[in-house]
Amino acid sequence: MIIAKNLHKYYDTLHVLKGVDLQIKKSEIVSIVGASGAGKTTLLQILGTLDSIDANGGSLTINQTDISTLSRKNLAKFRNENLGFIFQFHQLLPEFTALENVCIPAFIKNTPKSEAEKRAKELLSFLGLSHRESHKPNELSGGEQQRVAVARALINNPAIILADEPSGNLDTESAENLHNLFFKLRDEFGQTFVIVTHNEELAAMADRKLVMQDGRIVL
Repeated sequence: MIIAKNLHKYYDTLHVLKGVDLQIKKSEIVSIVGASGAGKTTLLQILGTLDSIDANGGSLTINQTDISTLSRKNLAKFRNENLGFIFQFHQLLPEFTALENVCIPAFIKNTPKSEAEKRAKELLSFLGLSHRESHKPNELSGGEQQRVAVARALINNPAIILADEPSGNLDTESAENLHNLFFKLRDEFGQTFVIVTHNEELAAMADRKLVMQDGRIVL
């Protein structure tokens, strides 16, 4: 599903990733942990094609596609169709309802409105949010907002979900519910997850826990 070889990333003279090798299989849940500044979020952004590796900085293959061969336009299309994102701060658009927020990636993909809304309603129902479809983010609890973000990440049936501190802004109960949801999604839909987290409980639940230190995976 993901094959990364010898990934390097510099920001000016700062060497953030120092030769990262990584393989992730389909339906695997992998957590990435480490101290702040270890390179976790940079790695996740590169795996999500939101940032690029440096020239001669290794190779990245996702879902059998060599990312370096894609034009900027095709890369955006690939990202929209193959990758889903969940962030610590849910990034919902405040002027739109839960249903409309979930539909956005499908609309970008040019999915017909009726089809997108049908899929969005199915996901919100699965996540226990059918009664909140018409509510805007400021009318939802933190846990509900994050479940809407999960539905949005799933709307295009992506091969991989990338999550950056997904429970970092939630209370203990909501965080536990979100963690259990990830495993339910994996078991029911074969979803693959790569999760950057400081939550040791979530990290330990994963199929594999990778530890980053000073730009390298050390464990």
